[in-house]
Amino acid sequence: MLHRIPVLGGLFGRPHADESEAAKAHRLALIEGMTFEVIPLKSLAEAEAALPAGARVSGTASPAKGLEVTQEITERMLGAGFQAIPHISARMVRDRAHTKELAEWLRDTGVATMFLVGGDMDPPGDYKDAVEFLTDLLDCNHGLSTIGVTAYPDSHPLIDNETLHKALHDKQQLLADAGIAGYCSTQMCFDPSMISRWIKAERAAGMTLPVHLGLSGVVDRTKLLTMGARLGIGQSLSYLRKNRKAITSMMTTANYDPNNLLLPLSQDLLEHDVQGLHVFTFNQVAATDEWRLAEASD
Repeated sequence: MLHRIPVLGGLFGRPHADESEAAKAHRLALIEGMTFEVIPLKSLAEAEAALPAGARVSGTASPAKGLEVTQEITERMLGAGFQAIPHISARMVRDRAHTKELAEWLRDTGVATMFLVGGDMDPPGDYKDAVEFLTDLLDCNHGLSTIGVTAYPDSHPLIDNETLHKALHDKQQLLADAGIAGYCSTQMCFDPSMISRWIKAERAAGMTLPVHLGLSGVVDRTKLLTMGARLGIGQSLSYLRKNRKAITSMMTTANYDPNNLLLPLSQDLLEHDVQGLHVFTFNQVAATDEWRLAEASD
C-alpha cells in the first residue's frame, strides 16, 4: 500500500476535476515517463538509490565540480541500467579540443541523449553560449541521437527575452541541419499562464521542437524556495508568493505537489506537443517517485 504524503493542494492520488479523459491520459503518460534531474551533492547517493529501475536521469553540471564529475556520474548511471542524460555546460568547455574530447567520450560511452545548457561559469572557456558550442560539437563524431536545449518561459536573470528567443531558434536550426533529433526543456516555472503563453507564442513563431516541461518534484518547501532563488527563478517565485492560495497551502503542508502546475496546463500539454516532463528533484527522489506511483494508480 502506498503511504500518502500531504502535499500542496491535497494528497497523492486525489481525484482531478475539470480534465478531459484524453488530457488526463496524456498527463499520466508524461508522469510515467518523466526524467528525474539529480545534482552532484552529498545527497546524490541516496537519490540514486531511490530511482526506479531504468529511469531517465538527467545529471546536472556543476561549475564547482567540473564536467569530469558529470561524466563520472553519467558512466555510473549507465552502468546501473539508467537512461543517463548528462548536462554539458557550454561555458565550462575549455576550447575546441575539449569539445572533441567530449564528443569522443559521448560516442565511446554510448550516451544517446545529451542536454545542453549555456551555464554560469564565469569567466567561461572559449564558448560564451550554447549556440557557439553546439556549432562545433555537431562537426564532431559524437554518436548522439538526441540533444536537448534550454527554454525560458519565465525569462532569464541575465539574458533578455529576445536573445533567448533567437538562441532557441538558432539551436533548432542547427539540429535540423545536422539531422539530429532535439527537444527544448523549460526552466522551472510555477505560473501556468506564463508557460501557456510562452508555448503558444513560440509555436506561432515557428518553434517546432518537442517541449519537455520543467517542474519541481515533491520537494520540501524550504528547499524549493532556497534552491529556486539560487537557480535565478525569481519572477516565478514572486508569482508563487503573490498567489495567496498557493502560498497559504505551502505554509501549511510539507511538500510541493507537481499537479498544481500540471493540472492547469493539462490541455496545453496535449495540444502543443509537450512530450516529456523534466522534474527537478533536488535529490529528493523518493518522495517524487512515490508521487509518480500514486498518480499511475489513480
